[in-house]
Amino acid sequence: MAKLGSIGVILTISCLLASTLYVNARKQGLDIAEDFLDFPRKDFYLEKEKVVKFRVFVQDLSVNHPNTTTYDVAQASITATSPTGFGKVRVIDDLVTAQPNGNSRALGRLQGLLTRSDLTTLAISVNLNLYFSAGPYAGSIISLLGRNQIALAERELVVAGGTGVFRFARGYAIQKTNSTRTNVSVLEYNIYTTYNAKLNEVDEM
Repeated sequence: MAKLGSIGVILTISCLLASTLYVNARKQGLDIAEDFLDFPRKDFYLEKEKVVKFRVFVQDLSVNHPNTTTYDVAQASITATSPTGFGKVRVIDDLVTAQPNGNSRALGRLQGLLTRSDLTTLAISVNLNLYFSAGPYAGSIISLLGRNQIALAERELVVAGGTGVFRFARGYAIQKTNSTRTNVSVLEYNIYTTYNAKLNEVDEM
């Protein structure tokens, strides 16, 4: 009986919290669907999700490139003497292409922040948005997060979500260095993610 009483208290508190969230949202002018508290519904579009794998290439122009798309915006007090450049924050806006060649079909941009966040290993915390401006995913975004240990042949990142076709996306991405030359690195991204089949039927890249 004591257990049942505890369960009843927990359920009551949960309902009160949910009700308070709903009321406060209304007061702030937020548009909350009436079925918000009944999530998930059977007709919710996540049931339509599918998994897709595709590959894109990122043209990363270093800070020393005459047309660089990479800029340092901040650093810590120890960055200059740190063996890993700890505390350096860099912002990027790199071209995304369908093939390794920088002159191949442009698909969009990879934009976001790279932060040197490891005191002993050359590793970067990444917060990136892969924005598609062409191809079957045009207008959609995939958000990538994670730890990029540069010395590894393959670096795994998280697909944390997205917009458009990739609403509620989840999955992962494998980053590799395809090639390097003076002030240019071509990075290969193999992305494995869910997408919303109800919003759009996507084709191959």
